[in-house]
Amino acid sequence: MSKKLQEKELVIELVKTSKMVAVNDTGRRIGEDHPKANLSDHEVELMRKLYELYPIDHPDHFGYRRLAAKFGCTKTAARKICKYTIRVQLASSHKRVT
Repeated sequence: MSKKLQEKELVIELVKTSKMVAVNDTGRRIGEDHPKANLSDHEVELMRKLYELYPIDHPDHFGYRRLAAKFGCTKTAARKICKYTIRVQLASSHKRVT
């Protein structure tokens, strides 16, 4: 096998075993691609929509305790997500990681 063909196969294998992750403007992983993330981006979006669905005094309102139980996180995490204190960064680019 020629050297170029071996290099090409190596690059193809590297692409197959790696994935693209979202990063912020400083190059750090964000959102569900962060190693310590417990919730997916979809779950975070759904949590915010459920919280904003009904006013706080409405009987069907999803409070922080109810959201935390539903999504399997702490009440503090639910509050910070719903108040846009955490999980608010937008991806400025994507990078490949192995």
